[in-house]
Amino acid sequence: MSFEFATATRIIFGAGTVQQVAPAARQWGSRVLLVTGHSPERWNNLHGEIEGSGAHCSTFAVEGEPTVDLIAQGLQQARADKCEVVIAIGGGSVIDAGKAIAGLLTNSGEVLNYLEVVGKGQPLQNPAAPFIAVPTTAGTGSEVTRNAVLGAPARKVKASLRSPFLLPRLAVVDPELTLNLPPSITAQTGLDALTQLVEAYVSIRSNPVTDGFCVQGVPLVALSLRQAFHHGDDAAARSDMSLAALFSGLALANAGLGVIHGFAAPFGGMFDAPHGAVCAAILPYGMEINLRALRARAPESTALGRYQEVARMLTCRPDAAAEDGIAWLRGICSQLEIHPLRAYGIADHDVPTLIAEAAKASSMKGNPLVLTPEELEEILRRAIG
Repeated sequence: MSFEFATATRIIFGAGTVQQVAPAARQWGSRVLLVTGHSPERWNNLHGEIEGSGAHCSTFAVEGEPTVDLIAQGLQQARADKCEVVIAIGGGSVIDAGKAIAGLLTNSGEVLNYLEVVGKGQPLQNPAAPFIAVPTTAGTGSEVTRNAVLGAPARKVKASLRSPFLLPRLAVVDPELTLNLPPSITAQTGLDALTQLVEAYVSIRSNPVTDGFCVQGVPLVALSLRQAFHHGDDAAARSDMSLAALFSGLALANAGLGVIHGFAAPFGGMFDAPHGAVCAAILPYGMEINLRALRARAPESTALGRYQEVARMLTCRPDAAAEDGIAWLRGICSQLEIHPLRAYGIADHDVPTLIAEAAKASSMKGNPLVLTPEELEEILRRAIG
């Protein structure tokens, strides 16, 4: 057995832990870039705490999902303000933006020099500027991963900036920051976390460490996602989902993903669709086709037993079969109002491009087996609805 495990240098989890962000940042520098979502004023208190610690703080707002051009703008501001520390507080898009800015702040050249697929894919040569990640959603796990997903609109694709240097210096996971999430975002991000847990668990790169996070995380989602969706002020449910999302990030960063995320990346590059909603729409069909292909071509694969374990964890039934897990997933997607992919404007002529892009996506490398173009098309067409 051989594997490695890497994550953020330090992780702090718990209600109220956001109060530890400003003191931590001050240890690493006196000029801070605070990366936020589209409403920077929401974090005026944190801005004041940073300034109160004796540091200068400038703010950079991320209006939507990060793009190559947006990162270039953030870098320009960070360099003009001579920033030494980057803090990102927000959802996965905000954290990815902050991560990319911190990574490129200490490395010369254009963003595309370092981007996979559509860029040169060069490795970062220097460690990133100290970076603190503070998630406000319970989904992506980006606070403990080594990649930042960036859009390249001209190419209609999303690709990763990836390096061990991008692992945050500090991840602060405060479940109280998720209490005001609307139901739709609660559902989409929560199902993204579930997808990551399932895909990492059945990945060909899974290992005993990542397995532990998956086995702990899947039951948390099964127990608390519906409650968080219907009762957003339930602190216990929010804490469970924040922990599950953290576990999903720890797992995927070290075990990889699979066919669902293989499709989600190119789909998100071509259509204006929430990442978590795309993953949720594909998940039951990706699991079903994987199962069928494994039984036909790799009946000795350990992934078959793992899919059954996933079903047992989701349904809380020790006698559950893998098909029961698929039924559970379809049920929760319906209950949480997840739309089929057709809701985002996909047309028949888009299908071949999506299949080709998914087949070569980096996420696909962890799938339990290589799927045929026909199997990929079946997954996509069934997810389209």
